[in-house]
Amino acid sequence: MDYITEEKKNSLQIELEDLKGPKRKEILSALQEAKALGDLSENAEYHQAREDQGKLEERITKIEYLLKNSKVISKKEGSDTVQMGSTIVVEKEGSKDQKTYTMVGSEEADMLTGKISNHSPIGEALCGKKKGDVVSFKTPGGMVNYKIISIS
Repeated sequence: MDYITEEKKNSLQIELEDLKGPKRKEILSALQEAKALGDLSENAEYHQAREDQGKLEERITKIEYLLKNSKVISKKEGSDTVQMGSTIVVEKEGSKDQKTYTMVGSEEADMLTGKISNHSPIGEALCGKKKGDVVSFKTPGGMVNYKIISIS
């Protein structure tokens, strides 16, 4: 099962409305214009519009699937274990550098903003752990150990 935050659910609903409305009309218009140019077998504009239409419909299907089959997670206040929606501060073993991560579903994971998937190596290692626990996980550079400083 995929997990999404309320924020991601709202952004997917907005994107879906845009894709089903203005974007779909835009592509249909481009298709009609391309058809008017004649010979479809060698009509690059027509083939591009058909490809764009396919990508649009694929994205619509994916968003509808996610909205229907994903569980919306909410931050659980006062929990002492790492779970979906938790914000975790960790410290790398042998360093005083601290990093903050938020546990999210794979659809909205983004390491640059500190959002980690529960399916990532670090996400799997952290899930269910408590403040003070040390977790180990494999990276391309070898094994890494993090100590959990706080969970909120």
